[in-house]
Amino acid sequence: MHESSHLGAPFRERLDAFGLELDRVDAGDVEALHRTRVASRRLRELLPLMALDHEVTRTLGGRLRKVTRLLGAVRELDVLLLLVGELADDRRFSAEALRPIGAAAAKARVSARARLAARFPAAKLKRLAHELERASKGLKSGAGRAWVWALEARLVHRAARVQEAIEAAGTVYAPEPLHRVRIAVKKLRYTAELAGDATHRHVAADLAGLKTAQDLLGRLHDLGVLLLRAREAQALLFPPDLVAWRDLSSLVDVLEDDCRRLHARYMRHRTGLMAIAHRMAAGPQAQPVGRRAAVS
Repeated sequence: MHESSHLGAPFRERLDAFGLELDRVDAGDVEALHRTRVASRRLRELLPLMALDHEVTRTLGGRLRKVTRLLGAVRELDVLLLLVGELADDRRFSAEALRPIGAAAAKARVSARARLAARFPAAKLKRLAHELERASKGLKSGAGRAWVWALEARLVHRAARVQEAIEAAGTVYAPEPLHRVRIAVKKLRYTAELAGDATHRHVAADLAGLKTAQDLLGRLHDLGVLLLRAREAQALLFPPDLVAWRDLSSLVDVLEDDCRRLHARYMRHRTGLMAIAHRMAAGPQAQPVGRRAAVS
């Protein structure tokens, strides 16, 4: 790996992305919240590499983790509502069955947003961004290769976790193990992005492969969440309503079919995804300049 001139540049880029839309997050903007959450995750990947005081890293990392978790709780409900709206326009799905699921998700989102606003209003998030910036002032250009070595080790670790998650998920459709693959792929992608910023190696194709897998597994997860909500709605029907039951049963059947099709696509991509993780887990010496590979 060839060292970039300064760790501060990628940190500045990620910190700017985190602080850019905090007022819009406070105002309830769905996409601003999504981008801020992604930025918080990318900062969390970078923070341990900055050789800051251990207590400073622990404190700031812990606060970022809480922010990511609260943003994530809102984001999952945002995605569920967007999915309900999307599928309501698809004639394969029962709009009547989707309506109460959407209403329950909207109510839950109000509560999730209230928790976010109470714990981390925009002013508090801006203070966190300021503290991260102040902590980064100690970074010095030309500080040596220590952070690059730490990045290499982190990339190898993240890649190994992807391999482990893929193997643990096996070949049978099971939502939770596949969700763990998705999370592992996402963390590897963020670390690989940072490695690409810090080197002269061509990682764009592998990053595209990771993004493809992440999107596929994300869609599978989102449909799985909706499927769970539909089954819960069936169980809660009282008094019994035959028409509502049939609508929900039809929704469950179509969602199950779509989940199986997506899982079949994942299985076709699984070998390519494992190959990307294997190369990254082997370390930089096994990744020649110009190497191209992707999940297709």
